[in-house]
Amino acid sequence: MNKILRGVIQFRNTIRKDLVKQFEEVKNNPSPTAVMFTCMDSRMLPTRFTQSQVGDMFVVRNAGNMIPDAPNYGAFSEVSVNTEPAALELAVKRGGIRHIVVCGHSDCKAINTLYGLHQCPKNFDVTSPMDHWVRRNGFASVKRLNERLHLGPSNMSFESEVSPSQSFEAIIDPMDRLPVEDKLSQINVLQQLINICSHEFLKEYLESGRLHIHGMWFDIYKGEDYLFSKDKKRFVVIDEKTVTDLLAELNTRYPLPEDQDGPVAFAQSN
Repeated sequence: MNKILRGVIQFRNTIRKDLVKQFEEVKNNPSPTAVMFTCMDSRMLPTRFTQSQVGDMFVVRNAGNMIPDAPNYGAFSEVSVNTEPAALELAVKRGGIRHIVVCGHSDCKAINTLYGLHQCPKNFDVTSPMDHWVRRNGFASVKRLNERLHLGPSNMSFESEVSPSQSFEAIIDPMDRLPVEDKLSQINVLQQLINICSHEFLKEYLESGRLHIHGMWFDIYKGEDYLFSKDKKRFVVIDEKTVTDLLAELNTRYPLPEDQDGPVAFAQSN
């Protein structure tokens, strides 16, 4: 707490005035364009590596950047009473958000825990909320990891029953360079996209093209951010060489008004 309180004093003496001005500017007209689900890991600083400003983005954080899927599929699915689906409704139905991002990362302690329980199920602690959380919401990801390890870096199908248009294929770690836990982390990001699609209140937005979901992955030891490319079926590092092509793909796949001039605007700004 000593560090936290001293940080508050430093904030008051440095950037508070500028931030308060920004708060006032967006008070009556906030215009966030995305909601990001990411991990609570203290090394993850999404507003920094995306250079987001006040009012730009909703951020929801939990252990392992997981979104519980709907309890049941179909017309009679139950309402999922969890923070994450509630945040989706707040952002999309009430906030008009057009983009949902799930961002995982390397050396994720929640994912490491999930993999450890998979390797040694007897270590599962029935009194542990964490063990229950990662096992419940990461079970499908572990199944997909087994598929990846058995078949190697080949096409894997991620299919949505509720929103078929959101189904896609992926090749996880095509060069086989990542440790198994990081393979699981990338698989988990993509599985959470499917979990999001299971919530029927989002179906009309997804199927009509008014809402789009994206997978990102951050390598915390290299400071590199990756975007999942549905065209390339893999995570692609976001850098000066790839960003124009990534923007072009997004502009083609997700032609929302605010994104129409993405590649052009980027090229002109550089």
